[in-house]
Amino acid sequence: MPMVTLMKTLDVTPLVRLSRKRNYKFNMLLCWCIGKVATRDGGIATCDIPVSEDLEQFDRDYRKLTGQVRESGESYELGEDYMVIGTSALAGYEIDGAVNIYAGCYNNPFLIWGKYRNKWLRATLPVSFQFHHTQMDGIPAAEFLERLQREIRQI
Repeated sequence: MPMVTLMKTLDVTPLVRLSRKRNYKFNMLLCWCIGKVATRDGGIATCDIPVSEDLEQFDRDYRKLTGQVRESGESYELGEDYMVIGTSALAGYEIDGAVNIYAGCYNNPFLIWGKYRNKWLRATLPVSFQFHHTQMDGIPAAEFLERLQREIRQI
């Protein structure tokens, strides 16, 4: 499979500030601008969160669904009628990106990030964005990352 992975460092200062100011979870905010969640026993399960134009509604859905998955250990999936961008938060680790080989069962674009980094008055977050080359070319993928950065700046 022709897999492509782009790596980019995002300026996530607005997300960090909003997270602290409004008591939002950083990862929820990052997901909102674009899941895997740890279960109670330390395992992982997928958790699809429907995107909403309303940040408060997205926050409620994020907390409810990730909590449900964490408690039950059962994955939550939205179904085939939804376009899903996979994410994987490795928030406890400072990574510059990750490359993942698709096994054929997860063919959606996939965004991975670790722990954000504070330098002076800014916070940055290295991410990797992997996609199947038959889904998109490098230019639309790079544009997606630029649009994501604009969304973060506008929050």
